[in-house]
Amino acid sequence: MKRIGLIGGMSWESSSEYYRLINKKVKEQLGGLHSAECILYSVDFEEIEHYQQSGEWEKAGKRLGEAASSLEKAGADFIVICTNTMHKVIEAIQEKITIPVLHIADATAQELKKADIKTVGLLGTNYTMEQDFYKSRIEQNGIKVIVPTEDKRSKINEIVFDELCLGKVTDTSRTYFKETIEQLKTMDAEGVILGCTEIGLLIKPEDSILAVFDTTSIHANEAVNWSLNE
Repeated sequence: MKRIGLIGGMSWESSSEYYRLINKKVKEQLGGLHSAECILYSVDFEEIEHYQQSGEWEKAGKRLGEAASSLEKAGADFIVICTNTMHKVIEAIQEKITIPVLHIADATAQELKKADIKTVGLLGTNYTMEQDFYKSRIEQNGIKVIVPTEDKRSKINEIVFDELCLGKVTDTSRTYFKETIEQLKTMDAEGVILGCTEIGLLIKPEDSILAVFDTTSIHANEAVNWSLNE
């Protein structure tokens, strides 16, 4: 079993879900009392979010690169960044280490291709929905990515940071996300990417009119595949 290095804390709400899902999957695969070989480096999200807000992505990349380096020195065989948005600085992280990083968008694209999805809606932070670092990675696989209208993007971003990252899950916000997914369907989306690792805490497959691709679950499952593929 390869040892998984988890960079978490962004937010810790979703990081705990990564830990649960990874260990659940290992138990399903190996049975008995088996659990995952993993190391978690949890950063202070207040610091990272400040760098996001101020556009200081170089500093964010340096900080997460230091975390990845610590995980490598501690014996991790590969890195999992437990967030979608911070894959924006994956190159800066990779420069600091010699072990691979499992990209969340690559794992998600594999699942979209298995489901024969040609056009997919993307929900996440404004950084993820509006910038190219994530969308282009999906589109490289021949999949068209569409996002909600600007007003809905702004509200989704607000819900992520002001509610979900703080562990607050409300029926009002769930209804808003469901309405947004319905909008994506009118824009010809065949499925929807929950492209923020907290959104899966709010939206389940039964809440969506479209096929749901929860990046937290997909990323965690692929991490286990990497770990058990000797």
